[in-house]
Amino acid sequence: MTRTAAPPAAEAVSPQARPDAPLDWLSKISRGWRGPLIAALFTVVAALPGLLALPPLDRDESRFAQATAQMLETGDFVNIRYQDAPRDKKPVGIHWLQAVSVASVSRVEARAIWAYRLPSLLGASIAAAALTWFAGAALGQRTGVIAGALFGSGVLLTTEAFIAKTDAVLCGATTLAMAALGRIYLASRRGEPIRKAWVTFFWLGLAVSILVKGPIGPMVAGLALLALWALDRTLAWTARLNWLFGLGLVVLVVGPWAMAITVATDGRFWGAAVGGDLAPKLHGGHESHGALPGFHTLLAPILLFPATALLPAAVAILWRKRRDPLLRFALAWALPAWLVFEATPTKLIHYPLPTYGALALAMAASLHDGFGRATAWIGAASSLGVGALIAALPLVANGRFGSAGLTPLAGVAAALALAAGVAGAVAVLSHRKQPRRFEIALTLALGLGALAHGAMAGGLAPQLRPIWVSQEAARLIASHHLDPRDGVTEGPIVVAGYAEPSLVFQLGTATELGDAADAVEGLSEGQPALIEGREAVAFQRLLRSEGVAAVRVGAVSGLNTSTGKQVTLELWRAAPGTGETP
Repeated sequence: MTRTAAPPAAEAVSPQARPDAPLDWLSKISRGWRGPLIAALFTVVAALPGLLALPPLDRDESRFAQATAQMLETGDFVNIRYQDAPRDKKPVGIHWLQAVSVASVSRVEARAIWAYRLPSLLGASIAAAALTWFAGAALGQRTGVIAGALFGSGVLLTTEAFIAKTDAVLCGATTLAMAALGRIYLASRRGEPIRKAWVTFFWLGLAVSILVKGPIGPMVAGLALLALWALDRTLAWTARLNWLFGLGLVVLVVGPWAMAITVATDGRFWGAAVGGDLAPKLHGGHESHGALPGFHTLLAPILLFPATALLPAAVAILWRKRRDPLLRFALAWALPAWLVFEATPTKLIHYPLPTYGALALAMAASLHDGFGRATAWIGAASSLGVGALIAALPLVANGRFGSAGLTPLAGVAAALALAAGVAGAVAVLSHRKQPRRFEIALTLALGLGALAHGAMAGGLAPQLRPIWVSQEAARLIASHHLDPRDGVTEGPIVVAGYAEPSLVFQLGTATELGDAADAVEGLSEGQPALIEGREAVAFQRLLRSEGVAAVRVGAVSGLNTSTGKQVTLELWRAAPGTGETP
């Protein structure tokens, strides 16, 4: 016989739990829809500098952007292709969003990477807003904004917000679904009515997550439901999810493209996506991205910065108050999925991002419930340590790839990161007895952390020219008027020995990737060529043996960040008269 849930105990965490709760001024500006909007705007401010300033990144971002560009060029919005090869790995959702973004604010010919990044910024903003919406209903509007700001200022979320790939959008869709599920769960425990909008948000979030990255969103939600069943011994409340409507909505959102891609590829897409992409990640360290269990846990304090100081308090309250419905839900949201990500042999740092909202929710809850001296000191030490580590990054990067002229900017970025770590430490140490100091310190920690991230991603990193080899090569080509898209030079450009997607995205779909022989053949027909150093000897030999006349125009050197190897790209053009029709 199915057991029913016991009546909920008095809420251990509530908006009224601490009458001296800090940040009272937030109550005046965070009522209603304004709270989620504030959290979303905070995320935008933290991520926007990197979105606007960084060149196209290798490799995933440029592959996604190039595939979207080809959709716009060909008008085929079903098949996903990278140059001539099918890209049967992820569903089409991110490409559709990027295509809408580019068509709305730019042109495909412009190859403006910032336009392809806007859906990621939107996804991250929705994640922060959705968490604020949920936390505000459970903990009060003021604390809801704090939860959204803690989440929206994190290094990982604000970094994914300016990368044109799936993960920020997946996080936004999954967080929306889990926020809605949390509201339904808490209302059911209290015997309160369920709003239709909550049910719609839950299923819509899952549908979008499937269309963007397949099973990850449903996995997080499904594991949370299993965990709640194990803890509550009942899932009777899930009858209020309106399954018939919800599954119908999922089919309506995902079904048309799923049918179209099945027909267009004779089912090849699903075999490649599951057998060629998903299964290898579950079997071993796919594409050299293997790591031992504990990898994500070790990185979490860094990737949550500047909220690092509150992470020990979040972990403590999740365990100590696990009978509280809100924290029970947060634990069910975070822990099972986190364990799956830790157990999966393939590990990338962004994998657990859909669970970070639960950690931010627990951090905000700890501000109401309070935390002990030991927890505060551990949080303070973590904040100082991570702040110092992040502060070292711009100094080391500038020392290796920058110049003396960039030293002041690197110093400012380092100082901001270190100050954010110090402010976080002061905040947790003063929380119990000095709420006013806590208020100021927490506000400074989040603000300084966002400024440090912006200074590094939007100020310093774009000026470290040796790590942007593709951009420097594209600039060299443009400065010598050898870009075939201008209609003057014979095309396409032939690239020998260097095949990074960032170069293909910037030079255009027709860019020919090959070897020294392809480059010599192209030069004989009047096409320009880029020769990577490893192909230089073979290239020179073939030039002589084939009797092709070519002129070296210039060269760029730097670090291929995908391989960690130094590369040199030489630009060659055909000698005057080469390739002309008699």
